[in-house]
Amino acid sequence: MRTQVAIVGAGPAGLLLSHLLHLRGIDSVVLEARSRDYVEHRVRAGVLEQGTVDTLVASGVGERMLREGLVHHGIELRFGGQGHRIAFEKLVPGRAITVYGQQEVVKDLIAVRLAAGGQILFEVGTVVPAGIDTASPRVSFTHGPGRQVLEADFIAGCDGFHGVCRDAIPPGVLSFFDKEYPFGWLGVLAAVAPSSDELIYASNDRGFALHSMRSPDVSRFYLQVAPDEDIAGWPDDRIWAELAARLETVPGWSLKTGPVMEKGITAMRSFVAEPMQYGRLFLAGDAAHIVPPTGAKGLNLAAFDVTVLTEALAAWYAGGDAALLDGYSRACLRRVWRAQHFSWWMTTLLHSFDSYDAYDRRLQQSYRDYVCASEAASTSLAENYVGLGRG
Repeated sequence: MRTQVAIVGAGPAGLLLSHLLHLRGIDSVVLEARSRDYVEHRVRAGVLEQGTVDTLVASGVGERMLREGLVHHGIELRFGGQGHRIAFEKLVPGRAITVYGQQEVVKDLIAVRLAAGGQILFEVGTVVPAGIDTASPRVSFTHGPGRQVLEADFIAGCDGFHGVCRDAIPPGVLSFFDKEYPFGWLGVLAAVAPSSDELIYASNDRGFALHSMRSPDVSRFYLQVAPDEDIAGWPDDRIWAELAARLETVPGWSLKTGPVMEKGITAMRSFVAEPMQYGRLFLAGDAAHIVPPTGAKGLNLAAFDVTVLTEALAAWYAGGDAALLDGYSRACLRRVWRAQHFSWWMTTLLHSFDSYDAYDRRLQQSYRDYVCASEAASTSLAENYVGLGRG
């Protein structure tokens, strides 16, 4: 097999890259280890920055998102028995977030790629990138009865944190920056209408909780738990009781409950691999960086990575200009580290830490008060949350 860009991974990063390249007349083949049904129903992120929304709309794949997505012009920070609204329409006029599940973005991208004749191979196995330091990289894999080889000009590693592409880079090339947090998130998807029009980030002595949503009839919740917590110890009744204890702290507000459709526990970590490229291999999305979900940045960083990579590849194919390809990692990492800081900051602002003494807790309380009382501090939160400019 032969293509121009071999893309490993059919998550949002790989699929959006394939779509954007197609619009520039650049061929690609996407290789995905999972089935189409799995990737189209894998519940992950749900908050899209303004820039991500603009990219999807401009590329012709945002019609259903505009029709079904929930546009929010603020979030609420809830602590100390009060709710504090961060008003995007006042602090960052003209910019908002759109709540639209990652699996819905994936469905839209798969549909548009297949409609355009794009090649997405699902359920491939034993993927091995090779020749990445040559002008003729290739990816071998199993699909169906035998082993195949996909030759390409470039390889895009969009295969996530546990993928094979990052490990294909020789030892000693990459530097790793890693931080593990002393808690995880218990995520719950429930068939119940949201209890709030906007996301609620709640913090109290019991720990952090987040009220989010996926549609007018489906809500998403998160609870701070121990990183090694056993999901079997969290029956539905206990989940609802704990959510109520952490969220029902404002007079007159009550939590709606309903059938739990899905639940699971995810560890919290920050991770960056530098550089995000080696030879003809370019990493994008979770293959290169992970952020704790508190700042809602993971999918949005992936979308930014592949827009940068698209521009770089388009310049190379248009006239052999390799300057943008050479600068890909540098351009992406500026935004990655800004998002790393914001995600770490939101996480430390709102979670309970067993290691904190009374002094640490009072400092945390003081800073939460400052963020909500200071327009400058609120503006900084809002600006980072809706997403920085594309530069």
